Amino acid sequence: MNLGYYLTRTAQHRPNATALVCGDRRWSYSALESESNRLASALLARGIGPGSRVATLAGNRGELVVAEMAMCKAGHVRVPLSPRLSPAEVGQLLADSAPTAVLVDRAGRGTVHAAGSGALVVDLDPVAGGTATTYDTLVAEGDDAAVAVEVTAGTPAVLNFTSGSSGTLKAAVQTVGNRLANMRKLVMRGTGEPEVYLAPGPITHASGMGILACFFRGSTVVVLPSFDVEGYLDTLERERVTSTFLVPAMLNRVLASPTLAARDLSCLRSLTIGGAPVSPTRLREAVAAFGPVVQQGYGQAETTSAITHLSAAEVLRGIESDPELLLSCGRPVFDTEVRVVDEAGCPVPAGVVGEVVARGPDCVGEYHDAPDATAATFRDGWVFTGDLGRFRADGYLFLVDRKKDMIVSGGYNVYCSEVESALYTHPEVDEVCVYGVPDERWGETVKACVVRRPGASVDADGLVAACAARIARHKLPRVVEFLDSLPRTRTGKVDRRALRERDWAGSARRIG
Repeated sequence: MNLGYYLTRTAQHRPNATALVCGDRRWSYSALESESNRLASALLARGIGPGSRVATLAGNRGELVVAEMAMCKAGHVRVPLSPRLSPAEVGQLLADSAPTAVLVDRAGRGTVHAAGSGALVVDLDPVAGGTATTYDTLVAEGDDAAVAVEVTAGTPAVLNFTSGSSGTLKAAVQTVGNRLANMRKLVMRGTGEPEVYLAPGPITHASGMGILACFFRGSTVVVLPSFDVEGYLDTLERERVTSTFLVPAMLNRVLASPTLAARDLSCLRSLTIGGAPVSPTRLREAVAAFGPVVQQGYGQAETTSAITHLSAAEVLRGIESDPELLLSCGRPVFDTEVRVVDEAGCPVPAGVVGEVVARGPDCVGEYHDAPDATAATFRDGWVFTGDLGRFRADGYLFLVDRKKDMIVSGGYNVYCSEVESALYTHPEVDEVCVYGVPDERWGETVKACVVRRPGASVDADGLVAACAARIARHKLPRVVEFLDSLPRTRTGKVDRRALRERDWAGSARRIG
């Protein structure tokens, strides 16, 4: 068993088809197969054998995709590090993962050298007058012959670092079997025909999760070196993209583009929204702009891929006849089991809120070198997601909040996502983040941090009045703060924890 086999097979069947595009560079399947074989064989020849950890620290670029395929072929454990990490965090993760080699771009080179991990540093960018090992040097050293180190389904494939809502970075150990299950899900959900997939976000995270499935079916992967709205739309048009992925923050910016309506996006068959909850208002706007191709999914690093999916047809049904459906993240995908459970881990009836748990072949079983976190999250084969949700009688899952983010105000539970959805219905709201702040009378009360759309003038009273018709009185924001932008985590999600910390700093407790 070897994940790189699927690239080798497609390269035999479609050698001249375009496999990968990034900036001005294009790789055919035969070129991608050759370059990944050369890199894999060179790393093996350098003594970086199967099971060795190989880290990457770089912004989006085609070489990262080549390196991923090379690591699959060589049986390496890939350790993708986000370039958004601070130097201290990079040092921590390098110490935790102990990679044998690190592939790094110009921006991250100093950080890796300062960390002093002892790993072989491979420069993705040429170093003038330097003697360091470069990516090009390794590719030149390697051999064209296909590399396919035999591994088992339980072999670790990726250490996927995630902080969840805790702020502490920990690595979900995704196995070869987990990655194969992810590939099967994505292939089964598609048409089976080659596509053109555009990855606009960091391919170390959600945007890159579908790359192996693309190569399995002979599709073209287009990697955006960095995200900007007009560049993204230009690429959709120029490459005749058929499927793409956006997090809600990206979607908001794309929908605000003055050029969107004039774009020819007739080739687009699938726009998946994921990585964070998306409001019904934004889903409606997205369908109006892109047509009936918008879908969404819900998953975590701990589940490798989506555990529920709301299809484009279901999004359209929500717009036309079942508005509650737009609040759902869909139904369980293929061979994934999903339950909502109480504090004892027992399933609760439809309509009752509890913690969402999942199990299936793509669900991981442990965090790397973190036994306490492993015991808390992975129990009896189930992943305890830390998300609160409820099932509808027809099997649709509705997320209501992160377990740690729920506000308890005057003895009542208030779910941040419910308040955010109400705020998003106001046409002048661009982005919003809701959380609990200290209150002497109620313990906690509801605060909303709001980014207004350009030219908007709505004030706090106007927002609260708009929400009053949609949610109960005790859920209404008591404090509204207008900001120019919201802080974000390394993966581009709104950093609720950072906002909350400002208001709770100095408090003896972090709960009301």
